[in-house]
Amino acid sequence: MAKNKTKYVCSECGYESGGWLGKCPACSSWNTLVEEVVLKDGAKAGLGTSSAYAAKAVPLNEIKTESGIRFDTGFGELNRVLGGGVVPGSLVLVGGDPGIGKSTLILQMCEGLGPERKTLYVSGEESATQIKMRADRLGVKRDGILMLAETAFDRVEDAISKENPSVVVVDSIQTIYSSDISSAPGSVSQVRDVTGNLLRIAKQKDVTIFIVGHVTKEGAIAGPRVLEHMVDTVLYFEGERHQDYRILRAVKNRFGSTNEIGIFEMKEEGLVEVMNPSAMMLDGRSKDQPGSVVAVSLEGTRPMLLEIQALVSPTSFNNPRRMATGLDFNRLTMLIAVLEKKVGMQLHTFDAYLNVVGGIRLDEPAADLAILAAVASSYRNRAVDPGTVFFGEVGLTGEVRSVSQTDKRIMEASRLGFSRCFIPATDGKTAIRQVNGLEIVPVRTVEQALDMI
Repeated sequence: MAKNKTKYVCSECGYESGGWLGKCPACSSWNTLVEEVVLKDGAKAGLGTSSAYAAKAVPLNEIKTESGIRFDTGFGELNRVLGGGVVPGSLVLVGGDPGIGKSTLILQMCEGLGPERKTLYVSGEESATQIKMRADRLGVKRDGILMLAETAFDRVEDAISKENPSVVVVDSIQTIYSSDISSAPGSVSQVRDVTGNLLRIAKQKDVTIFIVGHVTKEGAIAGPRVLEHMVDTVLYFEGERHQDYRILRAVKNRFGSTNEIGIFEMKEEGLVEVMNPSAMMLDGRSKDQPGSVVAVSLEGTRPMLLEIQALVSPTSFNNPRRMATGLDFNRLTMLIAVLEKKVGMQLHTFDAYLNVVGGIRLDEPAADLAILAAVASSYRNRAVDPGTVFFGEVGLTGEVRSVSQTDKRIMEASRLGFSRCFIPATDGKTAIRQVNGLEIVPVRTVEQALDMI
């Protein structure tokens, strides 16, 4: 009897090697090669080589498309992140921390799809009874939702062929295994093979498939990195387990923007859409307190008002501490250096702590001016007028540079009742001058802005 061979596969890029290596030659990642068994009989993954999947080349001009091809998920926030709705025949990967609400979101989506869309929910982690108990709690009662508690991919494929659903949910991809692969479920080869077969089914049968994926301790989706390259859309469900708010973010989307986010609130009856995120982020804001400033950020096409808090205190150590929650640490140290050089603040003897309230990750450079205003307010122990908002990118020479979609940011600040808005001077030439009593203050430098606050 012939002996089986072993190979080592990189969990990041899928590189295969005959022996173990500490560093992957392809992606230069350390300790990512995992041992797998290769059957001697030459069993191979069935990635859709049948003649039924064979297609012939056709001229591009002869391919017909339909307008309004997307369909509604029943969740406006989910539709926004997906680019306006679900595209039939797409493969969507949803990742997130354990217990964050991935299965809840998908199950509520199944309810909102409507009675005309037959849905097959495949669960490899829970029994059909457990899913039914969650569905009763969430109020999911729509006809046309079929449950299948199965981990063998062959049976899952048979059920898809037999039931012919419009939408398929696989929860989770790490629990499904293919009999063509000898390794354990969740391994690199199993995840890659099962996802490849699901991609074949989605394109061949024009079925929309949602797959739920676990994440590692670093926050990346578990399994090979090629998994994210194979699917059409990658969604991350983020948030603190001890907080009620959840953020759905697209990191890859072949059918829409990757800048959009959806915001939900976790309640007893399930996830509820947050229709006014700016008001939610500013709820409970302490006014007339030094170090509290409101910034106008842009997430995709939606403007959002966020509270930035800063605490600057004298340090007893030689090296002052710099800590940032929700902000880029390197960006913060650079902006503090601008305050020291261009404004003359002696911050090298002070610790600086910054926080974006609400658990939002703020990466947009337009928040630079608000960050500096918050740091200066705490340093001088003088509160900023609670009716003032800021946006503008700050350069290393202290100038305030223009940002995109100025009018949309101004309108959002006006809608929430703010009275004063600091904007870059270059944007002040074309921006709206007066909106419902909102005063527009164009500034050219950081020093000028801080003097006017």
